[in-house]
Amino acid sequence: MGSQFGQLFRLSTWGESHGGGVGVVIDGCPPQIPLTESEIQIDLDRRRPGQSEVTTPRNEADQAEILSGTFEGLTLGTPIAILVRNKDHRPEAYSEMATKFRPSHADYTYQAKFGIRNWQGGGRASARETIGRVAAGAIAKKVIASHFAPTLEIVPWVESIGTLRSDIDPASVNRELIESNIVRAGDPNLIEPMIELIKATRADGNSIGGVIACVVRNVPVGLGMPVFDRLEADLAKAMLSLPATKGFEIGSGFAGTQMTGREHNDAFRMEAGRVRTLTNRSGGVQGGISNGEDLFFRVAFKPTATIMTEQDTVSSEFENTALKGRGRHDACVLPRAVPIVEAMTALVLVDHMLRQRALCGDESFQLQES
Repeated sequence: MGSQFGQLFRLSTWGESHGGGVGVVIDGCPPQIPLTESEIQIDLDRRRPGQSEVTTPRNEADQAEILSGTFEGLTLGTPIAILVRNKDHRPEAYSEMATKFRPSHADYTYQAKFGIRNWQGGGRASARETIGRVAAGAIAKKVIASHFAPTLEIVPWVESIGTLRSDIDPASVNRELIESNIVRAGDPNLIEPMIELIKATRADGNSIGGVIACVVRNVPVGLGMPVFDRLEADLAKAMLSLPATKGFEIGSGFAGTQMTGREHNDAFRMEAGRVRTLTNRSGGVQGGISNGEDLFFRVAFKPTATIMTEQDTVSSEFENTALKGRGRHDACVLPRAVPIVEAMTALVLVDHMLRQRALCGDESFQLQES
C-alpha cells in the first residue's frame, strides 16, 4: 500500500501524526553491524520539531527505541523494528479539519481514495512519517561505511529559501558550517537573511518554500541499473516521495536544456589510473549508472500548506466554506528537511550497493576518491 521502499535494503514505515507513535521496520540489513539507539538518535535530533526558533514549536524528543534485530550492540541480520512514541500530540487543535478539507493538503484526496481519513494533524500524510526514514537512513549510512565505501560523504544543504539563493561550489561546501546554523544554509552570507525571512513569513501567518541541494562524494562506480532502475530515477522517486516536494533535478538539470551537446558533454580523461571527467554536468550518473564523480542533485520544496490565514475550501459535505490554519507548523520545512534528504539518499545508495554486490560481486566496486 505504498509504505515500503527499497529492494534488498527494504523498509516499511508506519504510524500517524497524532497516534501513539511512528516507526519503521528494516529488512535486509547485514548482520554484525555495530548499532545503538544513540547513533540513530543523532539524526533524529537533527529532524525533530522544536529544535530552533525557525521550526515548529511542537515539543517532541523523538526518542528512538530499538525493539528487534539487534543483540549486544550488533545487528542480527533479522528485521530491525524502531519505535518513536508521540508525546506532545494535540488532536483537538485539528477538530475543525474533521469536517473541512485543508487547501493543498492530502485531506480531500485521502478521503476520496479511502473513504476515511485520520484528520488529526494529517495522519499518515504528515511529515512525522519521515521519522522512520531518518532512523533507517542512519542504519544505511553505517552499512555503507562498514561494507562498501567508508569515505563516502552525503552533504545536503539549504540552497535557497524564497528568492534568497546561494551560489556555492558543491565540491567545497562544508558540512560543519551547514550543521552549525539553524537554517542549515551552506552559504555563510545567507544564514541571517534566511533566518529573518522565515521569521517574517511566520509573523505574517504565511509560509515559504525553497530548494535543498545535495552532493555525494567518493561514490563507487557502477551503482544503478539500466532502464527502469536507473540511479537518478530511484533518487528522484526517493526525493519526490517526501512531503512538500515538487521538483527534482540532477547535474545540470533544467539548465542543461539551454546548452548544446558540445557545451554539455563531460569529456573523459585518465587521472591516476582512473577514468574521470573534466566537468560534471551529468551529476555523477551516465546511462543510469554512477561514473565515480560526485553525485549532485536538487530537490524543490513547496511552501508549507498550513497557513494562519483564512482560505476558501470545501467541507466533507461538499459545501463551500472557509478555513483558517490551526495547530503548530513549520513556516518553512527546509531546515528540518536536510537530514531527511540525507537519509533518503543513503537508503537509495545502500540498496544499489547491495544489488551491485549480488549481481557482480565485491570486486566490482571501484572507488574514485577525490
